[in-house]
Amino acid sequence: MTTNTTIGSNGTGVSQTLLDTMNGTNSASGATGSTGSTAGTSPAALQQTFLQLLVTQLQNQDPTNPMDSSQMTSQLAQISTVQGIGQLNASLSSLSAQLTAGQTSQSALLIGSTVLAPGDSIAVASGKAGAFGVTLANDVSDLQVVVKNSAGTIVNTIDLGKQSAGTIPVGWTPTDTSGNTLPDGTYTITATGTINGQPATATTLTGQTVESVVTQPDGSAGLVLSNGSTVGLTSVAAIL
Repeated sequence: MTTNTTIGSNGTGVSQTLLDTMNGTNSASGATGSTGSTAGTSPAALQQTFLQLLVTQLQNQDPTNPMDSSQMTSQLAQISTVQGIGQLNASLSSLSAQLTAGQTSQSALLIGSTVLAPGDSIAVASGKAGAFGVTLANDVSDLQVVVKNSAGTIVNTIDLGKQSAGTIPVGWTPTDTSGNTLPDGTYTITATGTINGQPATATTLTGQTVESVVTQPDGSAGLVLSNGSTVGLTSVAAIL
């Protein structure tokens, strides 16, 4: 059964269907328990329904007690707001698509470049070590990088001293604590920072070559690195 809601002081009724459309709800049909059709909820549909409700109020207002002008102005402003939100959503969707396309194009320019990205393995070959570095969240009073061989044995500790927050590329000749050249192989690095004796966050970075660009599940561009990992552009700390 259709129910009405009164609008204005003269008690004029407005159908529940119109109100349901405005509110985006359904009216249940009685005996069968089935549910009515869902009203359109697009910005254009909501705007049209809201305007219909406002016109109904104006048509049925009490001539001796008309609608307050400030209320009418407020409701007209709400109509413009509904339209504006719809246009804003469309603009943001278009902008997001353009940014994603631009990000992919920029990422492609990095193919073949060496970048510093989060990692803890470096390669040593012919007396030279692969590029690596450290990212600090805060200034530290002391920063040390510990180097371990494949057996997990510490072969050297690089003391970088006081460092400021940010990305610190590290140049290092691969030698052990006695100054002997380290044999070729893969080594693991860990960074430890301290602030007045207290531990500080330090993230190790390793140099990898960008081999290709892929689209990640969230739609953003991902860089496929030479170590087989895939990272986003925001994970790249430096381009070497």
